[in-house]
Amino acid sequence: MANKWFETVAVAQRRAKKHLPASVYGALIAGAEQGITIRDNVDAFAELGFAPHVAGLSPTREMATTVMGQDISLPVLISPTGVQAVHPDGEVAVARAAAARGTAMGLSSFASKPVEEVIAANPKTFFQMYWVGNRDEMAARMERARAAGAVGVIVTLDWSFSFGRDWGSPRIPEKMTLEEMVRQIPTGLSRPAWLYQWLRSGAIPDLTVPNLPVGGAPAPTFFGAYGQWMQSAPPSWDDVAWLRQQWGGPFMLKGVTRIDDAKRAVDAGVSAISVSNHGGNNLDGTPATIRMLPEIARAVGDQVEVLMDGGIRRGSDVAKALALGAKAVMIGRAYLWGLGANGQAGVENVLDLMRSGLDSCLLGLGHSSISELSPDDLVIPPGFTRRLGG
Repeated sequence: MANKWFETVAVAQRRAKKHLPASVYGALIAGAEQGITIRDNVDAFAELGFAPHVAGLSPTREMATTVMGQDISLPVLISPTGVQAVHPDGEVAVARAAAARGTAMGLSSFASKPVEEVIAANPKTFFQMYWVGNRDEMAARMERARAAGAVGVIVTLDWSFSFGRDWGSPRIPEKMTLEEMVRQIPTGLSRPAWLYQWLRSGAIPDLTVPNLPVGGAPAPTFFGAYGQWMQSAPPSWDDVAWLRQQWGGPFMLKGVTRIDDAKRAVDAGVSAISVSNHGGNNLDGTPATIRMLPEIARAVGDQVEVLMDGGIRRGSDVAKALALGAKAVMIGRAYLWGLGANGQAGVENVLDLMRSGLDSCLLGLGHSSISELSPDDLVIPPGFTRRLGG
């Protein structure tokens, strides 16, 4: 059997592209409209350089940290992403991989696997929620997550329902009916290894979201859930504070890009924020998250834990984010490509690459711990950062 290990996330992406049907792969790379933000998320990291040392380097490097009360072995968490039907085991495979590598999992409320199954695979799971429905429905979803053993909540608010992609959106069916399965036969036959995975599992991707319904209602399809979300009134800051109070434990607000919003999040009582632009899948033209991170971390980093997500592709990106004020990062596309390329082992491979790349940076920069990283370790070009809402 060929060696399935890959040496970079870029290789994982190429393998996922070869293994997955075009429509499935297309869903993993999609960004909004022109793709300005998704490109800047990645390209901005390349603008930052390192200032390494050559002697007196530390023989050991410590990468463990704590995020929202959870001890993790490296400052890289699994970001919640919806309907991971790129592999039959989906979010359960990702949860097992994260547990095997000693880190925490963010589980989307739009996931393809029930929260109970995912937490059984990784007890360090944060349940992610969009504001869908009313307060009673939000509270019911939280209580289900609490009963399942979720150790925290992530609330994602950075969504303006942008649509339309210049390169075209992938075709994703509403539901896998018999008619749809017949229609998908050519697609499946074009990727026989992927089709065999699903046939061997005895399941088909039903494209439902089992963590969204309340009160015994059937699980809606992904597009049905998306419709409910679009029809829900956007939450207020009072709603955020109420939700945080209802949960009563570790609570992250994801999607912050402005200093004034970061301060309002602090006032609402959150435990953590993630500087995020939804991976470029939201309002196109929003700056890269690494550009906005320093000013936000400077404004509120002494009051809440500051994380970031968007554009992380290698361990050196993690080092740059930590040097600019993040306590940890969350990855999305990187682990999905790993999942698509090689299932659970592929996700573990991605996390190993993040760890080894970060370790190399610490070594070259002469540090014994991630806590020692600072802007002095970087070459930052003039005008790199963006200060929004200051």
